[in-house]
Amino acid sequence: MDTAEPTFFETNPKAGVVGQPLDRIDGRAKVMGQARYSAEFVLPGLVHAVLKTSDVAKGRIQSIDTSAALKEPGVLAILTHQNLPALARTPNDAEGKKAIGAPMGFLPLTTDRIHYAGQPVVVVVADTLERAQHAAALVRVNVAVEKPLASYEDPKAEIFDPLKVQDGKTPGHTVRGNAKEAFAAAPIQLTHTYVHAINHHNPMEPGATTAHWEAPDRLTVYESTQGVTRTQKSLSTMLGMPQEQVRVVTKYLGGGFGCKGSCWPHTILTVQAAKAVGRPVKLSLTRPQMFTSMGHREDQTQTLKLGATKEGKLTALIHEKTSTTSPWDNYSEPNSRIIDLLYACPNFEATYQLARANVMTSTFTRAPGEAPGSFAIECSMDDLAYQLGMDPLAIRLLNYADKDYSTNKPWSSKSLKQCYARGAELFGWSKRNPKAGATRDGRLLVGWGMATASYPVHNSQGTARVRLYADGHAVVQSGATDLGTGTYTVMTQVAADALGVTPDKIRFELGDTRLPTAPNSGGSVAAGTVSSAVYMAAQDVWQKLIRLATQDKKSPLFRARPADVAVEQGRMVLKANKNKGEDFMALMKRAEMTDIEGNGNGKYGAGYETGLATSTAEDRKVEHAMHSFGAHFCEVQVDPDLGTVHVKRWVSVHGAGRILNAKTARSQIIGGSIFGIGSALMESTHRDQSYSRYTNSSLADYHIPVNADIPDMTVEFIDEHDPYINAMGVKGIGEISMVGVAAAVANAVFHATGKRIRSLPITPDKVLAAKVTQV
Repeated sequence: MDTAEPTFFETNPKAGVVGQPLDRIDGRAKVMGQARYSAEFVLPGLVHAVLKTSDVAKGRIQSIDTSAALKEPGVLAILTHQNLPALARTPNDAEGKKAIGAPMGFLPLTTDRIHYAGQPVVVVVADTLERAQHAAALVRVNVAVEKPLASYEDPKAEIFDPLKVQDGKTPGHTVRGNAKEAFAAAPIQLTHTYVHAINHHNPMEPGATTAHWEAPDRLTVYESTQGVTRTQKSLSTMLGMPQEQVRVVTKYLGGGFGCKGSCWPHTILTVQAAKAVGRPVKLSLTRPQMFTSMGHREDQTQTLKLGATKEGKLTALIHEKTSTTSPWDNYSEPNSRIIDLLYACPNFEATYQLARANVMTSTFTRAPGEAPGSFAIECSMDDLAYQLGMDPLAIRLLNYADKDYSTNKPWSSKSLKQCYARGAELFGWSKRNPKAGATRDGRLLVGWGMATASYPVHNSQGTARVRLYADGHAVVQSGATDLGTGTYTVMTQVAADALGVTPDKIRFELGDTRLPTAPNSGGSVAAGTVSSAVYMAAQDVWQKLIRLATQDKKSPLFRARPADVAVEQGRMVLKANKNKGEDFMALMKRAEMTDIEGNGNGKYGAGYETGLATSTAEDRKVEHAMHSFGAHFCEVQVDPDLGTVHVKRWVSVHGAGRILNAKTARSQIIGGSIFGIGSALMESTHRDQSYSRYTNSSLADYHIPVNADIPDMTVEFIDEHDPYINAMGVKGIGEISMVGVAAAVANAVFHATGKRIRSLPITPDKVLAAKVTQV
């Protein structure tokens, strides 16, 4: 491996636009209706597809009567498992799923079996949406119904202990030290069970696909996806086509939260329908179909055993999780990761248990694992603090992890103590009454709570291309996705600073597999990876220009060593004499160059660290644990008669490396905190235990926060430098913004009422039914 550190010709970042609260580049296009989403591409001959889904959760299709539907005007095709165009490969076996990168080990319309309610059983294509919907209603599907299983709570469910979860990416059984022995010997022992309801993502834009076979061997798909490259790979594998013959385009995305991170069945079904009718086909999921088509956060129970000394030092943590999975997959959120590393504890053990039920496979939901895992550990830490008569913040500082005890690696950077201190100052934490249930505002109970946030840096890499023109503008490209969080804007800022031009001279292009490859927008990897790729591509441009200048007899830099040349605000200058140099436009025009291109490979996480050249060979052996950290502080008011909980104040402080845009970053933290408040107080999808069907599969019945539920929020960032994670020192913030939020709310509710509620969401009935907890 080449460990030579690259030469960076860097403009002064402190003097540039990176970090500034630049307005959204895509804002005007969105508010003017000019931004085109995946269901808004109008193609010649475009027709519409709708899904007819199963009303039952388990059974076998006996017959499908399409006679009435086929007589309706405008109907072009009715596709079932009997006549759908064949695929080269499906995810219906382990090898197929792995090859495709599919989120679910079963593809509907490949057999006559029904495995979950809402499973697509028929695709109807017609010349208008209304005609397709009407024809779908006329199709009659006769099913031999079988009794389904709904969850791990069903007495007939078989609980099993998988060797691996998350398709083998996360150990199913983690042991460090001897947690059972340490817990048995601990003077302080806490054992509590935490329950997390099913959550659904419900982004503003539903899943949508527009598929166009431009030729028998060339496909373009306009897709609502968080990653065009991953979708391209999945489609090309299922279709048996070279990747370069499958183009995926996502210029704008109306949110995703993880549900659009994979290629779900409706996408390939749309592609197959387009092949069957020989015309472009558009399919957009309905709101109820969003509950059964793109995954969910699984229903789950966690039991956490905490052992500590009389002084409050942790000695043992034992975590057990049970959740529901589909008939084919072993997916489970890795909750134990954050429990293992958040605090200094010498002994840890974690196990996972699953139960198969007639549900579709669950999937990544914002901060998968870290969000529910933090609920358990952060509520338990508060319980420990109250039992010992300590301040909840003090108990966390007492158990502060100065390294990652799960791996024994030092942190690449960690600003958690600063987050605690600044958050407490902004919130006024020192004024907190330590007694639970003792603070009122009139007849309302008032409570203050806090919790820690953390999220890992996942290893990733991607590429970017920069084309700089002699007139001073640049086109910057990467096949990234803008989830709606500001990728267009922050990458424009990165490119502007790296090239030494103003942001209005940059056009950033993304969301197309014809562009340089980039990772999914998910797992908080996009900002760190793509910014690094753009930065490196700009460095490539500068290295080419500097070589050109040092070889040009008319250049003031002629015969200078490239290593002696610096770049400042678009000018190449001698480091020893910055008055001697020239700007790139003059050089390019003199060389009769209209443009110059640079390419960059951006690495994020350990992949970047291993390529760094450090001072000694011994230093190069050191690997770091890479995480973002933060703290949430919350005030609630609880009505003792109605059981209602309202969040009245909120403070979040995070240490997340270099912040690319102060405005969009603040918005990210606010959005994630609102997401977490929804999970804490409102969000719950109810699955009928007899029929395994959702009873509230619409936004009218699935409660999420509205403006009246959310106070003004205070958000700040610690100025954190991390030289190990990527070339820009950037960490992602989309996921960490939700971690610890539910715990902060639950801890505030306990402080207000003296009632510890360990089942999410914390609804009024639970508040009223709960008894005051003895600590």
